[in-house]
Amino acid sequence: MALPLAAAALLATPAMAKHHHRHKRHLPPASQSAAPAPETPGATPVPGARPQDMENGADKSGEGKSRANSDDDLLNQEKSHPKWDARPPRSKRTASEQQTESEPLTPDVVPTPPQKPVELEPEPPETAPQPPEKPTQPAEEKMLPDPRSAAMPADSVPADETACRERLKALGVEFEEHKAEHDAEIGCSIPYPVVIKTLGKSIGISPGTELNCQMAEAAARFMADTVQPAAKAEFRADLKSINQASAFVCRPRHGTRKLSEHAFGNALDIASFTLSDGKKIEIGPAPPEKDGKFLDAVRKAACGPFKTVLGPGADPDHALHFHLDLEPRRHGGTFCQ
Repeated sequence: MALPLAAAALLATPAMAKHHHRHKRHLPPASQSAAPAPETPGATPVPGARPQDMENGADKSGEGKSRANSDDDLLNQEKSHPKWDARPPRSKRTASEQQTESEPLTPDVVPTPPQKPVELEPEPPETAPQPPEKPTQPAEEKMLPDPRSAAMPADSVPADETACRERLKALGVEFEEHKAEHDAEIGCSIPYPVVIKTLGKSIGISPGTELNCQMAEAAARFMADTVQPAAKAEFRADLKSINQASAFVCRPRHGTRKLSEHAFGNALDIASFTLSDGKKIEIGPAPPEKDGKFLDAVRKAACGPFKTVLGPGADPDHALHFHLDLEPRRHGGTFCQ
């Protein structure tokens, strides 16, 4: 029994669609192909809907996909393959944009002003060697202050100075008054000096010696009480005179800025002794044996009546004389070398 034309078309559609999918590049001309069968109402596309939406709707409604829908799915998968998306769609550009892209604009170059050549600074001339500074002389240096430097003589002689002069007379010392010594710039000062001509009734001193009264008294007593007995014991002769090397001198100590005791008439340097038989005993680093014994006894005995005693061996400045002074020291101590 022959089927109706519509039913035959429905049965032939799946097979034709499958053949069309597999051999789409070898389809015969449109005139030789069979007329397409009318679509069923269930496959009618909704306006504006995508094929995926139609597939989702069919799945949700529980209806199975037809072979035509499967064929459409294959076509959609093939169109969505990455090879279709390899080249993004090109937007239309105007001629000016194409020209701008093909010919990039060159930035304007700002001309740089010419630089002034660097001028080398002339090297400074070598500094001329300066002559060495002249060493300051001790007399030009400002001496360290000493309370005795400010001492000025009073209108009348103080009582202690008057008493000292009375004791000199009792010892047989010949002396003369001398005007006050005072140097405001350096600081040397003897308010009431005396110039002694002898150190006793039979002991002379030369040259004339300017000292303060206290130092003159100490020297006179030392010669009478110590040196005279030592000369008699060692040489069996009396002490006739002494030769002094320095008394009052306005100067500092050697190598320092402190004023010497000589600057206050408070020191006496003895270079030699002369005996009544004419023997001269000179002070030095290597005296004869007998002279050395006498000098050692005098030197040791001087440490006590005098606060400072220096001589040969103490330093080069005192190699040829004895230095005796009354410099006040702490607790009444002495310095003897």
